[in-house]
Amino acid sequence: MKNLLIMHGGGPTAVINSSLYGAIREAKKHSDVQHIYAAIGGSGGLTREQLQDLREIPEAQLELLLSTPGSAIGTSRDRLREAEYQKMAEVIQKYNIDCILCNGGNGTMDTCGKLYQECTRQGMDVRVIGIPKTMDNDIAVTDHAPGYGSAARYIAVSTRELCMDVASMPIHVVILETSGRNAGWVAASSALAAGNGCSGPDLIYLPERAFSEEKFLQDVSELLTRKKGLVVVVSEGLCREDGQPVAEPSFTIGRDVYFGDVGGYLAGLVQKKLGYKARAEKPGLLGRASICCQSTVDRDEAIIAGEMACRAVLEGETGKMVAFRRVSDEPYRVEPFLVSIQEVMLTEKKVPNEFINSEGNHVTDAFIQWAAPLIGGTLPEMVSFRND
Repeated sequence: MKNLLIMHGGGPTAVINSSLYGAIREAKKHSDVQHIYAAIGGSGGLTREQLQDLREIPEAQLELLLSTPGSAIGTSRDRLREAEYQKMAEVIQKYNIDCILCNGGNGTMDTCGKLYQECTRQGMDVRVIGIPKTMDNDIAVTDHAPGYGSAARYIAVSTRELCMDVASMPIHVVILETSGRNAGWVAASSALAAGNGCSGPDLIYLPERAFSEEKFLQDVSELLTRKKGLVVVVSEGLCREDGQPVAEPSFTIGRDVYFGDVGGYLAGLVQKKLGYKARAEKPGLLGRASICCQSTVDRDEAIIAGEMACRAVLEGETGKMVAFRRVSDEPYRVEPFLVSIQEVMLTEKKVPNEFINSEGNHVTDAFIQWAAPLIGGTLPEMVSFRND
């Protein structure tokens, strides 16, 4: 008989529970799986032996995983050292766990790899597989990660709503600040707002390009000669040419960074330097928690990732992560495959040059073509009777 452990790590998404659902349903198909343990509260829950057997959860509640944001089993951003990995290995041995699924982003894939290494070092017959999850879409190798499509849909819908609002009373510049520490995938998705009477954001700034306040003010000033209401989308992690953040982080410890108010800073810059009304908006956690904007494509692929990871680990695969390979854009089709965890551990995938325009203040058609299938269909249609 086998005992399976599922552990979540890092910030949750609108579909992390869908991967959990896929893993549980797959595990239940295998008669040799005795226990399906969940580490309640992530890696810290494992070290504290806070385990719950998910076989005991009623089917009706398991179905609700597909429409529940956050992590139903809890997650964490614990700072793990050698002692914590040794403790996890002890608990794994105590409960006779021989199959482990780690669902998360860059940091969690690092944890997944190190846990695999620790179990191997101790000669334990334990198999470990990673399930990708991140709204930031910055996991290496995979075409995209579950969690991104829903976050992209949320930002696209919110940007379209914001653009329609600003266009109806064009009196100010609105800065929309999105998540994105070092990679601008989420901010870039705001471009998908364009269409059906909405022009989309006027400017988009990603952390892949050094940010120049002078160029920003020039871009805004030039646009204000042609229209009076602007929507500008920026990533929270914008940095200047010298690598310093545009707005100083309010708190930093390890990999955890609470960025400063980039949107507020830039809105203030417009007011002070250009003498024009400006304000900032920041969806923050709403961008990853919205089930109303959950992408059906994202949800379905999250389920597939959970199923494949579970099936792979039960069949003897280890030290790998489930990834997606883009087969075609039209019709959209991807195929899952396994990649060595060593190739993805703490390796960030940035927005490539071909997805960013030459001015560094918007995205290209190539990005639109790549991203459009991920958000799960068309956005809500809107109408305007203005002639401007």
